[in-house]
This record gives sequence, structure tokens and C-alpha cells, in this order.
Amino acid sequence: MDSIIDKFPNHFSGHLVAIPYPGRGHINQLMNFCKLISKQRSDFLITFIVTEEWLGFLSSEPESGHNIRFASIPDVVPSEKHRAKDHKAFLDAVKTKMEAPVDHLLDLLPKPKVIIYDSLLTWVLGVARRRAIPAASFWPLSATIFTLHYHFESLIQNGQLPANLLEQREHRVNCIPGVPSIRIADFPKVLIKNKSAPQFVPVACKADYLLMASVYELESQVIDILKKKLPCPVYTIGLSIPSFNENNNNDDDHNSWLDAQPKASVLYISQGSFFASSDEQLDEYVAGIRDSGIRFFWVARENREKFVDGLGDGDSCKGLVVTWCDQLKVLSHPSIGGFWSHCGWNSAKEAAFSGVPVLTCPIALDQFTNSKQVVEDWKIGLRMNEDNGGRLVKMGEISRILKSFMDEESEEMQEMRRRAQEIGEVCRRASYECEIEAFIQEISKL
Repeated sequence: MDSIIDKFPNHFSGHLVAIPYPGRGHINQLMNFCKLISKQRSDFLITFIVTEEWLGFLSSEPESGHNIRFASIPDVVPSEKHRAKDHKAFLDAVKTKMEAPVDHLLDLLPKPKVIIYDSLLTWVLGVARRRAIPAASFWPLSATIFTLHYHFESLIQNGQLPANLLEQREHRVNCIPGVPSIRIADFPKVLIKNKSAPQFVPVACKADYLLMASVYELESQVIDILKKKLPCPVYTIGLSIPSFNENNNNDDDHNSWLDAQPKASVLYISQGSFFASSDEQLDEYVAGIRDSGIRFFWVARENREKFVDGLGDGDSCKGLVVTWCDQLKVLSHPSIGGFWSHCGWNSAKEAAFSGVPVLTCPIALDQFTNSKQVVEDWKIGLRMNEDNGGRLVKMGEISRILKSFMDEESEEMQEMRRRAQEIGEVCRRASYECEIEAFIQEISKL
């Protein structure tokens, strides 16, 4: 710790502090944004604050740059391993137990020009205000999710949503500024369940700056309207990828196996690192994959042996089951022809960037809205399920969908692959550098 919070080095002209939400996808995005700042302003010292658990994880990652340093607070939230088992305890700890140790740590650091914080950590704004430090709220989800939260209560008050939201899942809403026609089923689940919006967005609007981890070209209508409506400056900072492991190669076995497969013939499967399908549903997935006969590359962080046993081995298995990979590099491999995803925002963005069609299988949170954007707005995906009352998707249906999704002769899939490649080109040409530079110039004046 002493090496991290030592005397402010003379060759740095300014200090920034970054505070991510304690989850892999959130940490990845904010770290990648800090790397972009680091490259443009080597004279800024950036202190990245995480829990001790995450500091241990990050210490094995590639170097982040000479001007990015880690500082840690105690493990006051449940570990990553136990997060899904008691989600409420995790959320409560994030809300009530992180603020005090972060506040204490800031006493030991040089006063920063700005605190950049994950918008879900609403208490950080209060910490920044008490210390008279400007705050930049980093929104880690889509701009569409932001605007759904922003307008939700006015939609309720104005009678623009049906009274019984849970029973009107197929009802389409066409009056949200910038958002194409959207079903109630595709709203964030927290809005539908509670009939009210959490405080993430109202608090983010009170920050000095709002940073959107999105590509303007993918959500231009929503972003244009938010820039006009919100009281704080809004900067669109791009996809905030690649991942931490951008300088690492995939495991040699992964690469050699992928290299041996025909072009666009492999389905990449990853269901995220937090919420998971039921054991019964996973058994149906395994049986469906085996019955379909498709080539696959499956990242299974737990129960790998169970999946391997169910899928067969040797000549009877057309795939590879691994516990980890560099997702962006796998998606970018020529042998990958599709991505079966829970549709978290990071995964949706990486699929778009890689130009790969997506078979969406949302489970919770914002994933249904992301799925809607992938399938209806970007037109680069198909839905695996519709979240219809927890119905089990059976092996036969899974097998049929997988065969159809990976059918190279299908005109529908050929058009979807062409569209996905176009979206990939849009992402790679996106002009977010000027937005980041504008933000840097703004904080340089502080």
C-alpha cells in the first residue's frame, strides 16, 4: 500500500481517481477507459480503487501503464464466488459498507482533479461533494437503458404504460424519446417489478460529467436527446474494450483448435460470469448442443467436467469446453460464426465490434433490453428464449434453433452475417476519440 499512496511524484501534472463497481464487467470497462486516458495524457496519475479481492485478481493482469496505480479497500462486500448465492447481501454491502473505507483512503491520496466513478455507486457523488472534488459518473450500460430509467416514472404518471405491466408483456411502447418501439418484456426487470426507477440515473444526472460507455453510431438518437435534456455534459466514450487481457494470447490449445476449424463454423458459447441458468436448463442445453451436431467453443467457469461428460469426447464431440478465454480474441477468430450469449452489455458490445451474429439468451437485469437492441435495432441476432414464465427450453427446440442459427446455406443467416460485419465496421470506425479528448481537455482546466 505504501508504494501506491506515496508522495505525489513531481512529473505528474494532475491526479485522477477511478472507483469501479466491484464486478468484472464494470471493472473491465472503467479500467479500459482509464487506459485510454493514460495513453493520451501520460502526465496524469490515475489511482484505481478496488477491494483487496479484486486487487489480487488484477495483480496477475498485464501492466496497465506507468501512470495507473491500484489502491485497495478491505473486502467489505461478499466475494465474487458468493455474489450470486446471496445477491441481496452483495447489493446491501455495496450500498452501505464501501463508502467509509473509500472515504478514508481518499484522505491518504493526493487530492484528485476529478473522481470517475461507476454510476451504480451513487454514494460516491456525496463523497466528492463533501470534498469539493468534481465527479464524473461513468454509465456502464447502454444509453437505451439510461433513457428507459430516465423516462420511466413520467411514463407511469402520464398513463403511457399499461396498468398491469407484468401481464402486458407484449404491449409495445412507442413514445420514449429516441427509443424504437419496445415491448414491456424488453424493459429492465427492476422497472417492471417495482414500477419505479432506482436512483442510479437521477444521481448520475447531478454529477459534473456523464460518461457513456457506448458507440454514438449505435445509439445516436437516444444519445442526441440525452445531450439536449440532461443538465450535465455527456461524453460518448466508445465501447471501452478490449478486455484486461488485450496483450495476452489465448491458450495455445484454444488457438490450435480454432485454427483447425472451417471459417465461420464454430458457435462461441458464454453465459456470463454472474447470473446462471438452472441446472435443469443447463442439462437441456448440453443435450441440445450434442443433438445439433454443431461445432462449438464453450466457456464454462463451473462444472466443466459435467459438460464434457454430457457432450462426449474424442470423435463424438465437435467442440471444446474451457474454463476461461479472452472473449474478444475468440470472437475475432475467423472460425467463429456465431455467439450464444446471455447478452450482458459487455458481451453485446464485443459481438458488435467483432461482427458476429448473436443468439441471445437473456437471464436478468438489463439483458432483455440488450437482446432487443441486438435483434430488433441492430438486426444481428435471434432470440433463444422469451423469458416466458420460466418455461424450460427443451433439448429438441435447442437443437433446432442451433442448427438454424449455424446454417451457412440459410439466406436469413447470410444476411445476418453481412449485417453483423457492417455493424463491426461501424464500431471499428467510431469516432469516440474526440469525445474522450474533449473530456480530458475539460478536466485539464480544473
